[in-house]
Amino acid sequence: MKENSAQGLAGITVGETAICTVGKEAKGLTYRGYSIEDLANHSTFEEVAYLLIYGLLPKQKELDNFKKKIQFFQNLPTPICQILEQLPKSTHPMDVLRTACSALGCLEPETIQYHETSIVERLFSFCISALLYWYHFHNSGRKIKVNNEESTIAGHFLYLLYGKQAETWQQRALDVSLILYAEHEFNASTFAARVAISTETDFYSAIIAAIATLKGHLHGGANEAAMKLIASFENEKTVEKNIHNLLVQKTLIMGFGHRVYKDVDPRSVIIKSWAEQLTNNKSKKEKFLIAKRIEEVVWNEKRLFPNLDFYSALVYHFLEIPMGFFTPLFVISRLSGWTAHIIEQRANNRLIRPNADYIGPELRPYVALKERI
Repeated sequence: MKENSAQGLAGITVGETAICTVGKEAKGLTYRGYSIEDLANHSTFEEVAYLLIYGLLPKQKELDNFKKKIQFFQNLPTPICQILEQLPKSTHPMDVLRTACSALGCLEPETIQYHETSIVERLFSFCISALLYWYHFHNSGRKIKVNNEESTIAGHFLYLLYGKQAETWQQRALDVSLILYAEHEFNASTFAARVAISTETDFYSAIIAAIATLKGHLHGGANEAAMKLIASFENEKTVEKNIHNLLVQKTLIMGFGHRVYKDVDPRSVIIKSWAEQLTNNKSKKEKFLIAKRIEEVVWNEKRLFPNLDFYSALVYHFLEIPMGFFTPLFVISRLSGWTAHIIEQRANNRLIRPNADYIGPELRPYVALKERI
């Protein structure tokens, strides 16, 4: 590699954005200039989504209209239901979302009138409705009614999952996690969306590129892997030896470290406190203690801190959300950030086409087929 290049584009600035700061000295993590701590403590996900997409925190009337539009779009077209019924039960939920979004793009294509902001309002509820319709159809044989009176994203998801209105504390725990996942600068899936939209493709195609990228275990899939790790321990006493063995074997411990943050992921601090708040029985307390012990051991041995995925997995588990839905929830949240970046890229677009350092063989003469030894 040449001195001015970096594997995985680490440390390379590839553009400008007014949407988010990540680990920028004293600024920490901010959305449109607001600290993640203030947003998580005082806002709802719908306020944060509006902020990311439109650039300003909404006034009450603006927020009410935004929520009404999202609630209005809970329905599923009949062809989508038919597609979801045909997908195998074994399909990964991320593939369900990718397929459903692609089909919706055919049924309701982007137009001048039906542009990115109205499409994302559609997708917030649509993704939840599609995912839970598929889930219940293949697990209980029921064709659930996806329209309900829930006016929030978290409320809509939990209502369809539980079959009844969730408790306020359950909705708020999920709501905070959605705020924390909403945006994170030029991460892999966001960059994929910007690369796609820079070619002047349509909005759906850029979102699908982002979903496909987020599916990877080194990005969105890390929260599933983190929960599998936590669940693999019977109690906190077994953690140190087994984690040590994994590290000796150079096994990647998912949910730890970050490309940009050096000392702490500020989102992890917030979601960890929610995980602790949700420990309302012996089994949950034990899992939380296991997670804390994993955090301690990984820090002591590798100086790696937990990122958002680690304790988010625990929060989702405590909310009785199936593990396969962890990354789809990431999608539903990050739709807001992806949309903001798509709009920003379109506003001052130039095709994203980086260079590469060639490390292959030098120029050589062509050898005819019959002369090759």
